[in-house]
Amino acid sequence: MRTSANNKGAPLPPNEQERLQALRELRILDTEAESAYDDITLLASYVCGTPISVMSLVDENRQWFKSKVGLNASETPRDQAFCAYAILNPDETLVIPDASTDERFRHNPLVTGDPNIRFYAGVPLRTESGHALGTLCVIDRVPRQLGDAEVLALRALGRQVIRQLELRRALDQLDKYRAELEALNRDLERRSLTDALTGLWNRAAFERRLGEEIARVRRSAEPIGLLFIDADAFKEYNDTHGHPAGDDALVRISSLIRANKRENDFECRYGGEEFAVLLPSTDKDGCVKTAERIRKAIESAEWPLRKVTVSIGVSSLDGKTADGERLVSVADVCLYKAKHQGRNCVIAESV
Repeated sequence: MRTSANNKGAPLPPNEQERLQALRELRILDTEAESAYDDITLLASYVCGTPISVMSLVDENRQWFKSKVGLNASETPRDQAFCAYAILNPDETLVIPDASTDERFRHNPLVTGDPNIRFYAGVPLRTESGHALGTLCVIDRVPRQLGDAEVLALRALGRQVIRQLELRRALDQLDKYRAELEALNRDLERRSLTDALTGLWNRAAFERRLGEEIARVRRSAEPIGLLFIDADAFKEYNDTHGHPAGDDALVRISSLIRANKRENDFECRYGGEEFAVLLPSTDKDGCVKTAERIRKAIESAEWPLRKVTVSIGVSSLDGKTADGERLVSVADVCLYKAKHQGRNCVIAESV
C-alpha cells in the first residue's frame, strides 16, 4: 500500500485515483450545507451520544466537512485526518477508543490540541462502485466505546448518506441528459429549418418568421417589406453546365444576398432558385434600395462560367394592411413582372 507523498498521515488507498475521480464526479466539495446531510449528522451525534459528529469527504490534501455538529472548522489537512485511515478499509467501521494511546494518533494536533479528540468511530462512505469517499464519524473528548446497537445505527446512517450521494449523482446525470436532449432538439429544429445546400433558412422557417413579423406589425404599425429573388434563366444554366455547377451558383447567390442585406433582415431559400428576404421596419423605398444593392452585387460578381443575374419582386405594407398572404402574393406578382420585363431588374409595389 502506497504512502502519501509527504510520508505523513495515512497511506493512500490502492485505488486512490479512481476514488478521487468518483469524488469529483459528485461535484459536492465546497458546496453549501444541505438539510438532508445535516439531519443525518445530527442523528449520528444523538444516537451515539457524542458532542461531535461529522460527514467528512477526503480529497487529495484535506478532509472537508459537508456536514458537522460540534465543530467550527470546515476542513483539516488530510495528514491529520482520522478519516484518511478509515477509508483504507471501506467495509469496516474504524473505532479508536482512546486516540491519546494510539501510536497513529497520539501526536496528532487534533489530539494534542483543539478539539482534543480521544474517542473516534467512523463508517466509510462506500459507493456502489466500491470507492470510500469519506466517512460519517462521531467524536468525543473523553475515551469511550460504542455498543453494538450504536455501531449498527451508525452504519445505517452511513448508508443513508450514500443514498443521498447516489441521488445527487443521479440528479446530476439527469440534468446532463436533459441539457444534451435540449441541445439535440435545438439542433434538430435548426436542421429542419435550414436549407442543406446554402445554409440559409428554408421555406418552413420563412413561414414561421413571416407570422411573427406580421403579428409585430399589427402591434407596432411599423412597415415591413419582402423581396422575392429569382435567378434568371437558371434552367438553361443547369442544362448547359450541369447541376453541380448550378448548386455552386446557388451557394454563391446566397452568400451575396447574405452579404448585402441588413443585419436584422431575414433571408431564406424559398425553393429551387428562388430566395426571399423579409425586411422588418422598412418602407417601400428602403426595400427597393436593398433589392438594388443585392441585384447589383450579383450582376457585378465574378462568375466562372457565365454571368448570373437575378430578378427581384418587392412588396411592402404597413400596420393598417398587415396581411402576410397579401405581402407574399404581391411580391410574387412583382417578380413575375420583373421576369417579363427583361430580367435583371427590380419591380416594387405597396400592398
